[in-house]
Amino acid sequence: MRLDWKKKDGRDVLAEREKNGVVYLTFPPLEETGLVTHAFSTRLGGVSEGAWSTMNFSFTRGDNPDHVQENYSRMAKVLGGKKENMVLTYQTHTTNVRLVTGDDAGKGVVRDRDYRDVDGLITDIPGLILVTFFADCVPLYFLDPVHKAIGLSHSGWRGTVNRMGGVTLRRMGEAFGSRPEDMIVCVGPSICKDCFEVGEEVVEEFRESFDQKYEKELFSEGRKPGKYQLDLWKANEIIFREAGVKDENIHVTNICTYCNPELLFSHRRTGEQRGNLCAFLGLKE
Repeated sequence: MRLDWKKKDGRDVLAEREKNGVVYLTFPPLEETGLVTHAFSTRLGGVSEGAWSTMNFSFTRGDNPDHVQENYSRMAKVLGGKKENMVLTYQTHTTNVRLVTGDDAGKGVVRDRDYRDVDGLITDIPGLILVTFFADCVPLYFLDPVHKAIGLSHSGWRGTVNRMGGVTLRRMGEAFGSRPEDMIVCVGPSICKDCFEVGEEVVEEFRESFDQKYEKELFSEGRKPGKYQLDLWKANEIIFREAGVKDENIHVTNICTYCNPELLFSHRRTGEQRGNLCAFLGLKE
């Protein structure tokens, strides 16, 4: 299958994959290490119906829970794992990062989560699959091939202005001894600059968080007075670069969730009547 993706440029940053009818995206630089299994889901290959069709991973948006469970089962098979080994975030636009252990296996899918306000997950335990939710916000993937550790974080504009990428790198350093110069990081499908319009108050927060020299790269005047177009992809790239990740190890998407409504969910496009996409990342056993 070769889908008609609307991309911001002609590069093939992500690879389109299909297995057992499930269509998903991967980053070749992560695949090539042989250390991890990972995916970014699309709307295709699940059993959900209506506004959630078909591959929805949210239990909280009105979808049939049995359908959502089946979707997790299908993605687990694609990843070569079990949904009982998946661990889900509890996202509230924080920069809180949880160190995931074997005791967390299945939380959010087959077991209740005993935590909340967690937007990032890190682990060095093979077989666990980290899971984060998206519908325009930015997925951040982390792999330390030296210490064999991973991280997965959710970074909307609030997470980005508070440098979730840098926070996750620091937490991996504290937990595993990870060094930014060894890391492979990926910025996943999310809303692009052309589609992400914000107000002056958001721009002011970015001006406070980022050096003035980046202003022209990060935002430009919007289509309406007092509005701006904000580049979350570039912002996260800058965060990684300033944290010490090598340029050749930073891989940034060119696929926008808003620009691809038939293939991806977008909150900006459809509001609350939608499903959730997910990013998945696990160390191979």
